[in-house]
Amino acid sequence: MTIRTAIVGYGNLGRSVEENIRNQPDMELVGIFSRRAELDTDTPVYPVADIDSYRDSVDVLFLCLGSATDIPEQATAFAASFSTVDTYDNHKKIPAHYEAMDEAAADSGNVAIVSTGWDPGLFSLNRTIASSIFPTSQQNTFWGKGVSQGHSDALRRIDGVKKAVQYTIPREDAIEAARGGHGADVTGHGAHLRQCWVVADESDQDRIREEIVTMPDYFVGYEVEVHFISEEDFARDHQGLPHGGHVITSGTLGGTTNAVEFSLALESNPDFTAAVQVAYGRAAYRLKDAGLTGAFSVLEVPPYLLAPESLEELLTRDV
Repeated sequence: MTIRTAIVGYGNLGRSVEENIRNQPDMELVGIFSRRAELDTDTPVYPVADIDSYRDSVDVLFLCLGSATDIPEQATAFAASFSTVDTYDNHKKIPAHYEAMDEAAADSGNVAIVSTGWDPGLFSLNRTIASSIFPTSQQNTFWGKGVSQGHSDALRRIDGVKKAVQYTIPREDAIEAARGGHGADVTGHGAHLRQCWVVADESDQDRIREEIVTMPDYFVGYEVEVHFISEEDFARDHQGLPHGGHVITSGTLGGTTNAVEFSLALESNPDFTAAVQVAYGRAAYRLKDAGLTGAFSVLEVPPYLLAPESLEELLTRDV
């Protein structure tokens, strides 16, 4: 069986999802839906306004949209017509997003897997598994050094911002404290610097800086640096999309101190996020094929559903 897939949105994530699908043994890409009439791709491009007419031609729709406004405003409409997979990353609002997607998908007999990627996503799984091992645990999550796509997207949506990127940088002393079981006083806000590099006219810079440092959910409570640079400097120094991080969980078992650490070092954030999203697309197809509907988080999806191999093959290879 070939899973018929499509993409809505064609930024960094959409392009990475497109490339990843091409390498899957059980998927084909029907097309890309966009508000733009032309894209730099060989894949068929269709108007997003006409997307409902393709509901019988697409098994899984990958939502490659921004978390700041696009997913909250548009995702439920897509879930009413298609089984979807998204990478929504506003952690505080994920429960509300899950609830809205669950209603939209269940009412239409579809599956919506929400907040895939690596954090939320693989880090979410590790936080749950590792903390379940210890009766009492200390857990710390560190992000970076790297580009946050969601935060960068939030910057670019500020009026007057021409180009922008945000780097999340963890403090090494905080990481070492967590590894040693002394992370109780380490907070996510205090352990990270959010560094913003922005291209904007000088007349807008004071206002933009204020909007950044007062933006709830994204920058309030963090140490924030805002640097304004030229378009030439931006093109020279800020085109890569690296990222990574650590989830470190420690606890005492039988009088001994133990720690579990899950780490990622990513040369390309969108490439890796896309790879995880596509794997969950396979799971979305299988869940619907089994007669299930509604929203699913990564915590609810059995891992074997992500793999192209059968369960029997995985038991032999991986267990």
